[in-house]
Amino acid sequence: MKSSPPMTGHTPSGLFRIPFAVTAAFAVLTALVAVASGLPLRDPEGFLGPSYVRLPLLLAALVLVDMTPSVLRRRTAPGRVVPAAVAELRRRWPKERLVAISVGLLTFYLAYVSYRNMKSFLPFIRDRVTDPLLQASDRWLLGGLQPGDVLQQVLGTGASAHVLSAVYVSYLIFVPVSVAAALVWSRKLSQGAWYVTALSFNWILGALSYYALPSLGPIYVEPRHFTDLPDTAVTALQESLYRNRVSVLSDPHATQSVHGIAAFASLHVSVVFSAALMAHLLRLPRVIRAALWAYLLLTALATVYFGWHYVVDVAAGAALGAVAIRLAAHATRSVESAPPPVAPALATAGRL
Repeated sequence: MKSSPPMTGHTPSGLFRIPFAVTAAFAVLTALVAVASGLPLRDPEGFLGPSYVRLPLLLAALVLVDMTPSVLRRRTAPGRVVPAAVAELRRRWPKERLVAISVGLLTFYLAYVSYRNMKSFLPFIRDRVTDPLLQASDRWLLGGLQPGDVLQQVLGTGASAHVLSAVYVSYLIFVPVSVAAALVWSRKLSQGAWYVTALSFNWILGALSYYALPSLGPIYVEPRHFTDLPDTAVTALQESLYRNRVSVLSDPHATQSVHGIAAFASLHVSVVFSAALMAHLLRLPRVIRAALWAYLLLTALATVYFGWHYVVDVAAGAALGAVAIRLAAHATRSVESAPPPVAPALATAGRL
């Protein structure tokens, strides 16, 4: 495995100075909304535990994987393994890089936790939903048909449901793992900072879109269209989110749960689109690019198939992901450090 590359052209403070300022401002706004509305701030737990535990653990695991081959190649005596590992850690992970990565994780964490709380505040601040408008847009686009019904008829409701369910819930693993991998294994730390900042900006833009068009999604307003689907991890997740919604709306102070239902725009699509677009812009290996675009397609299908989102939510999610990439490029000054064809492509992405 290749050594982790040194930072070039950027100082740790330069990489995350603007992104951290933006996410910190978003966190302050979230706290002010909580105080003004009399709502509690929560640290939402996710897959593998709270974010402040999950992300550092994933990062530490990837650093360990990064270092292990070099330590083993030295054929160090058993009694010298720990000193050799410490020396390798200092060589491959100097203080400056560790500081930059820590700030990057904090930037992502602030954006994510603030996003989850703003999403939880939504029904108390914007209690009127726009689902009828979004339902009408779906039927207009498909000539009166319901998109979920169409996909279920075309793809079936057997094995395809389980495959799409696996794709959809894999997002819960994809996001934290991709963040940690971007910070640890990027050829240039500036590229990892670009990706982490883009995801952080996705959370902020996503929260804004929820407040612009508050909505629940087809599964919660037209459940009859999804009764033929088998029980999967997605259906369990949908039921869990609905139970959390009931608990939060009943008394937000009496539960540690957060409200997590919002349709416009699709953050699943926006985040995966950002990942696929960045892999394309940075000319990552073709197999990675192909895998991410395929993952995006399946994720988009799954969101409509299971009734999470309307068709327009998917399109809005892709646009949001492109804007996040563009803003993050300037915030981390990655335009200057990227390969020459990236800047024109970014200009195009910014117009999506």
